[in-house]
Amino acid sequence: MDLTSKVKSDLEIAQEAKMKPIKDIATQLDIQEHELEPYGHYKAKLSLEIMNRLHTKKDGKVILVTAINPTAAGEGKSTVTVGLGQALNRLDKKAIIAMREPSLGPVMGIKGGAAGGGYSQVIPMEDINLHFTGDLHAITTANNALAALLDNHIHQGNALRIDTRKITWKRVLDMNDRALRQVVVGLGGPTQGVPREDGFDITVASEIMAIFCLATDTQDLKRRLARIVVAYNMDNEPVTVQDLGAEGALTLLLKDAIKPNLVQTLEHTPAIIHGGPFANIAHGCNSVIATKMAAKLGDYVVTEAGFGADLGAEKFLNIKARMADFTPEAVVVVATIRALKMHGGLAKDQLKEENVQALLGGIENLKKHTETIEAFGVPYVVAINRFITDTDAEGEALLSWCKEQGIPVALTEVWEKGGEGGLELAKTVLDVMEKETNQFAPLYDVSDSIASKAETIAKVVYGADGVEFSAKAQKQMKQFEQNGWDNLPICMAKTQYSLSDDQTKLGRPSGFTISIREFRPSIGAGFLVALTGSIMTMPGLPKQPAALKMDVDEDGKAVGIF
Repeated sequence: MDLTSKVKSDLEIAQEAKMKPIKDIATQLDIQEHELEPYGHYKAKLSLEIMNRLHTKKDGKVILVTAINPTAAGEGKSTVTVGLGQALNRLDKKAIIAMREPSLGPVMGIKGGAAGGGYSQVIPMEDINLHFTGDLHAITTANNALAALLDNHIHQGNALRIDTRKITWKRVLDMNDRALRQVVVGLGGPTQGVPREDGFDITVASEIMAIFCLATDTQDLKRRLARIVVAYNMDNEPVTVQDLGAEGALTLLLKDAIKPNLVQTLEHTPAIIHGGPFANIAHGCNSVIATKMAAKLGDYVVTEAGFGADLGAEKFLNIKARMADFTPEAVVVVATIRALKMHGGLAKDQLKEENVQALLGGIENLKKHTETIEAFGVPYVVAINRFITDTDAEGEALLSWCKEQGIPVALTEVWEKGGEGGLELAKTVLDVMEKETNQFAPLYDVSDSIASKAETIAKVVYGADGVEFSAKAQKQMKQFEQNGWDNLPICMAKTQYSLSDDQTKLGRPSGFTISIREFRPSIGAGFLVALTGSIMTMPGLPKQPAALKMDVDEDGKAVGIF
């Protein structure tokens, strides 16, 4: 019998939930009435005035949740994030969850949402996974307004002498649409603009999304927007948003979106959801404002970073924590027996069969990620996210391996049992934070050369032998040094499926190099993006997009969202 046949879907569980009015959730956090801007009954924006009122209050402890390299079997990182937050509150700890907003592209495509699952979800789930409070649409609009102003400047005489062959700013759309990766704009004669090659990225890959998530307040947002490089002029000098005089308008378009969003979990644990960069093509962390606000409002903040520790956690620790000047108190590395068996060589249709040998073969992927967190000096716990198809022998093998390695580990059943299923994990995390010494430090100094920083990430985090730079990338590094951009962190754009830049190499590959084909300066965000392998910044839809199963019933309720 199929054990999963009678299991309710995430959407069914979410729609059966009894939500509290959002003002009641705000009251739990001592948020004042004028600091809450409701969007309907169950979600709200939080005023940035909260940060001013609580600026002297001691910050709560930040716990980062990351994972092994994802597989088609699923890891449940968001689910564990929510479950851990609920479990901490069951232990009478004042915990808040801080997560990213989902992107419509993956929701309508191949990936699940970012609201957790089972009985560890943030709700209203369908709102969060679709349009939510409109933040991503605001970012899309700001990005494309800048593109329109740039093309209009060229059409109206090009006073800045922009070289139309060296325009770097792309348009964006919050949807997977491969047909827009490379386009030509301005066709149709002189009144339609100046013809040129262009392209689209997905919204979450926009530098404006990165800026949105790294800005500390509205004025910092404006300063960062002004620094965006959009093109180069005929003398090969960078042209910025400030040169176009557009930073004020862009800030205006984002003035409401920059306020974090407050919702709740199924167990009424407060959750702040804000910002949504991918970790494979961007820095993969929710907003600094949301994380810092959560740390002022609660004693513990459970947050997450996208994909595996080689991507989201690396960028959280090397970029976000460095820029925001805070120290994470602990890291949780999520793993599943199913995914480890895939890293050990099994196909997805073989995962229900007991196979301890495949599990032990794939366990090296988990080992590498724990070594990465150790390199940062942060205490950590491995969370085994249990599935109903896991066997006792497989569970015992994984627990025994962790104990032999001296790795703190806890079994979690948060999908099935909510916060109750995360109590062991919560207690283990609290114990590790109390007993282990925290020696957190980024892996490199920003003053290191661009090549050295990229090589440090490749060798220490991925386990690579080194980095190969294309001729284009080498030329860019020299140019960036001349422009004074070399003292910035590196944001590696890499496949999420492998520690290498080849998505077919699962487990813990060795004897490989990372190929950087080009760099993209994100001067407003404050980092340099390194594109590795064949990574793309506009995904495509799968053969059978998830959207084809989505609908609205006769009562107006969403259907088919996971």
